[in-house]
Amino acid sequence: MGWFLGLGIGGIAVLALSLVFDGVLEGLFGGAPDGLFDGLLSLPVIAGFLSMAGFAGAIASGTGLGTASAAGTGVAAGAVAGWATWRFSRALMRDRTDPAPRQGDLVGTAGSVVTAIPADGYGEVLLRLAGQPVKLAARSAVPVERGAEIWVEAALSSTSVAVRRVER
Repeated sequence: MGWFLGLGIGGIAVLALSLVFDGVLEGLFGGAPDGLFDGLLSLPVIAGFLSMAGFAGAIASGTGLGTASAAGTGVAAGAVAGWATWRFSRALMRDRTDPAPRQGDLVGTAGSVVTAIPADGYGEVLLRLAGQPVKLAARSAVPVERGAEIWVEAALSSTSVAVRRVER
């Protein structure tokens, strides 16, 4: 049973090391087929296999099975855990999010004036960007009073915009 527990604890140690050294296998074996060490033989998959094989073997050994049967049970459980780790990591790596909003995405956005904008001066506007309220400095060629509806004409910087009043 001690060997199985040692194998399980070793798997947990490999998992902890994979947080720092994941990707080392790709560097060591650069000539390997693409995706071999980034997928099925990655450190998290190896760690999952080792720890599950060790702990499942220890449990099977504790129930009175012989060493060979406990080792077989451990290898089978380790293979399942390694496969599940590989599948979950592939699913997580394929998960894509929407791109982050950029400065140019502000152009054409409607909003309202929070602090009055003097002619050729700065005030503040409240816009909705990607569903979130964003308060930015705003400049306008003509004065715009507080509460007026505006339209963004240009993004001057990441924190300021040029606006014009919406006329209905």
